[in-house]
Amino acid sequence: MIPVLLLASASPARRRLLEQAAIPHRVQVSGVDEDAITHADPAQLVQLLARAKAEAVRRELRDPAITAVLGCDSVLAFEGEVFGKPADADEAMARWRRMAGGWGELHTGHCLLPVEGAGDCPGADIHGYPPMDTLKTLTTVTTRVQFAPLTDAEIEAYVASGEPLQCAGGFALEGRGGMVVERIEGCFSNVIGLSLPLLRRWLAASHA
Repeated sequence: MIPVLLLASASPARRRLLEQAAIPHRVQVSGVDEDAITHADPAQLVQLLARAKAEAVRRELRDPAITAVLGCDSVLAFEGEVFGKPADADEAMARWRRMAGGWGELHTGHCLLPVEGAGDCPGADIHGYPPMDTLKTLTTVTTRVQFAPLTDAEIEAYVASGEPLQCAGGFALEGRGGMVVERIEGCFSNVIGLSLPLLRRWLAASHA
């Protein structure tokens, strides 16, 4: 049987990354109430969200072809503030007026939960999942992003496209947002939604 990854995310960008990398996968949205999960540290927050999504989906798993569940979540940290998806166009405009010409940090939490034998793991919690302190495939990848200096007209045009309302931080590097990003330091695919180099290492280790 070909190993199949289950992506616990509704993100089309993450699905495209897995497709482009030729990683066999299926998708199941977790339904986790993300607003109920909070943490002052954005790097920790995305880990909590990623794990919650992966656990929720694995709890309901009935497909024998699935060998692992991947949960991911992303936020942008800018000047000490955490930016998820903008609530509306006005919020997106206000954010972009602040971000234009500056640097932000895109944090993506990754959690990969194995399916086979999960309940036999020593020290497993009541759901059969390894406790967080023993879970090795849980981490945050951070990429620094420099935004272009933009005029109000350019910001208005970008927000009017609707793209910023669909993305953590209010931009999509793989879409029109590629024109408003000057530079990135770190993993490119992480900004889009998940770190493919990290996932490759995890999958390779799981089949070693």
